[in-house]
Amino acid sequence: MPSMVESQQPNGNISFKHNRNNNNKPNFFAGRQKILEHRKSLPIASVERRLVEVVQENDVLIIVGETGSGKTTQIPQYLFDSGFCHDGKTIGVTQPRRVAAVTVAKRVAEECGVELGQKVGYSIRFEDVTSSSTRIKYMTDGLLLREALLDPYLSRYSVIVVDEAHERTVHTDVLLGLLKRVQNVRSNHIKNQTSVGHKRASNGAILEKENADPCIGVLKQCQGRNLSPLKLIIMSASLDAHVFSKYFGGAKAVRVLGRQFPVDVFYTVNPQTDYLDSAIVTIFQIHSEEAPGDILVFLTGQEEIESVEKQIHENLQRLPEDKRNMKTVTIFSSLPSEQQMRVFAPAPAGFRKVILATNIAETSVTIPGIKYVVDPGVVKARSYDPVKGMESLIIVPTSKAQAIQRSGRAGREGPGKCFRLYPESEFEKLEDSTKPEIKRCNLSNVILQLKALGVDDIFGFDFIEKPSRTAIKKSLEELLLLGALTDEFKLSDPVGRQMARLPLDPVHSKALILASQFKCLDEMLIAVAMLSVESIFYEPREKLDEARTAKKCFASSEGDHLTLINVYRTSIELLEKRKSEVGKDKAEKVMRKWCKENFINSRSLRHARDIHSQIRRLVEQIGLCISSCGDDTLQFRRCLAAAFFLNAALKQPDGTYRALASGEVVQIHPTSVLFRTKADCIIFNEFVKTTNKYIRNITIIDGLWLTELAPHYYAKQE
Repeated sequence: MPSMVESQQPNGNISFKHNRNNNNKPNFFAGRQKILEHRKSLPIASVERRLVEVVQENDVLIIVGETGSGKTTQIPQYLFDSGFCHDGKTIGVTQPRRVAAVTVAKRVAEECGVELGQKVGYSIRFEDVTSSSTRIKYMTDGLLLREALLDPYLSRYSVIVVDEAHERTVHTDVLLGLLKRVQNVRSNHIKNQTSVGHKRASNGAILEKENADPCIGVLKQCQGRNLSPLKLIIMSASLDAHVFSKYFGGAKAVRVLGRQFPVDVFYTVNPQTDYLDSAIVTIFQIHSEEAPGDILVFLTGQEEIESVEKQIHENLQRLPEDKRNMKTVTIFSSLPSEQQMRVFAPAPAGFRKVILATNIAETSVTIPGIKYVVDPGVVKARSYDPVKGMESLIIVPTSKAQAIQRSGRAGREGPGKCFRLYPESEFEKLEDSTKPEIKRCNLSNVILQLKALGVDDIFGFDFIEKPSRTAIKKSLEELLLLGALTDEFKLSDPVGRQMARLPLDPVHSKALILASQFKCLDEMLIAVAMLSVESIFYEPREKLDEARTAKKCFASSEGDHLTLINVYRTSIELLEKRKSEVGKDKAEKVMRKWCKENFINSRSLRHARDIHSQIRRLVEQIGLCISSCGDDTLQFRRCLAAAFFLNAALKQPDGTYRALASGEVVQIHPTSVLFRTKADCIIFNEFVKTTNKYIRNITIIDGLWLTELAPHYYAKQE
């Protein structure tokens, strides 16, 4: 870039120095009339026949497909065309993120010339667009894990493709272990059937062969099932094939080349003290000095994204009218799927699109038109301390692998530029790759699912990379305390089985089950839905007093859970009233205006409504009784204490709180309605470690309830 004056202010410039890197990408979203030519032009098309042959020859295949090779969209179609869906079988393709499952399914349906949900479909949490005729199914890895609860042998699938395996999410790692187990069971079942098939009793019944096979109990359950061998394809965008190959007993690995487009990499001359301000400065530098092309900006979460978006709009208003040709769009995991799709729409003619994204945009999705990437070099990552039993989301530096993936977004359609908001010397200090999520998160949800799948020996489960024994032990203890497991650490019935059927954190699942008994399930459904999304309230710095005043209209003196319920019920009442008056579309517009006036995140609220309706159907299916406690909030708070007893805290003489389970000294987060209230005993939903140790989403309880409602955990003297 041209020489610039160093500045930390949004209206200044940042000095960058130039480096060079190579990346790639064709356009997956060309017009329908060019689809055939586009498919033929993909690098993977030249090896279609050989790839199919290799899949036929190997039960497990590792494919390292460079960015832009076409592996995600094309391989399932090649397999379908080669007869892998005979006898009504399905090809399943997993993705770590729901937005990828949705967008790729839509693209493949378009390429096949079929309606989405017929031959090609997708399933993500709370949304299923498939039918009995679906033969190519894209889904999140977590969704396939839940599907295994109903069909432990995944008998409908002939091939399962695990895409983006290099991301090493906790669900991906567990899924690989499960698939290895399922594949062995199905292979042994075929062998068993073959070896005894010729032996018939006089009445024609098959004589069962007794042997010492450790899977014999499972094989007996397989009798009568139409099970065929299961093919596994593990796809990765990075060169770590040896990890997966070794895990699957020396499985064959192949590499598919992609097209290479150069990406010029720029580093800042000096460290940046505020990466958000630096990102905004860089966006406007690119807009004023660089050729047309969209900008992708990586940020750590919804709050940062919305803050930067607002500042961009304010800065645009200060520019001459002919320089305001910039359109912002956002993408993050909690954003409803239909709103995530907006990033794929082209910018209006003459406008530059600025995509503000979390690391969801690193590898999982292909957004057309990107020519510039702004990378602050940080990411929000889970961190779990199994000794203290406390989990937090903290902002940490990216790995080198992440930085390379991010810069590659600029080279998917042609030459591009990446602006890293840190000096080159800092890049050299980064870790080579990201630590697998399974080694840095609470395993309670994963272990509950494994128990539901019949995996009793968690310590002996064949993880691709084993989590620590301490982490496993802590999660087992937590599930035991929640009543999901028996004293023998078996899945309890009915509580454990009911919890396993709900796609929620175990403590939230238990809260719903208890709420049915406390006759406040209506309230708990709302609370859990609202806790499942990010940032219902937002407090812009420039309108902080107005935002806090608006929040007081909904605030409950008893805490945040009831405050969230007040917001939800007020919004639903307004929405239903307006629907009857002006219709659904206009009612939604009124709702957005109401949210803006009350400093409520309309996207999060809408997402909470969707989750609420889905969870409500699920709790009805498992037989829970839905009733309301009405104005008797005491019952609701007692239910919270019974469910969240592990997250209780007592006030200390200095005004801080001590979390009873961990002994940690914590403070109430400033966003809580109880921030300046000093109740003697509270329960919280979340521990957040930033500059201080904070607890969030808090409700006041009576400390005596803990010994009454959780006597198995709290001694009388406490």
